[in-house]
Amino acid sequence: MNKIIRFIPLVLFIALGVVLYRGLSLNPQALPSALVGQKVPSFVLTQLLKPDNTLTEKDLQGDIVLLNVWGTWCVYCKYEHPYLVDIAQSGRVALYGLNYKDDRQDAKQWLVDYQNPYQLSIFDPLGKLGIELGVTAAPETFVIDKQGIIRMKHVGPIDGDIWQQKFLPMIEILEQES
Repeated sequence: MNKIIRFIPLVLFIALGVVLYRGLSLNPQALPSALVGQKVPSFVLTQLLKPDNTLTEKDLQGDIVLLNVWGTWCVYCKYEHPYLVDIAQSGRVALYGLNYKDDRQDAKQWLVDYQNPYQLSIFDPLGKLGIELGVTAAPETFVIDKQGIIRMKHVGPIDGDIWQQKFLPMIEILEQES
């Protein structure tokens, strides 16, 4: 019995090592989304630049859409903004914004100061749509197919490498499905 008790600390040490090793091998940006493969949740919100115009999930159908969650309070949103302008200028996908938990005037000024890459931007001041989408923070970007199905979620800013390695392969798949 004493021999078995002596090995308990060794067994615990090995078990702890396995758990820590597994934790180090995980990608913190690879947050699974329960909405991948499902339709964009129903919503009715106003357009950022035209407060009298309402938008719904049906406005996100018909094209391959990137829905980028952003806010003026988001440091990484400023980093990714030039890449979003490039993506918009390529014309390959429809780029829509989801202005998340922000002040309308600050957001409008941001688009004036840094150029507006979005075909339209949904204004979500209370974060209701963000909650429905499972947004944890900005920036996040969803790839939505022509039928309004969420096909991919990316957490974090988009840059040239991420665009090439993650978004373009998905967009090519969606273009071939058309």
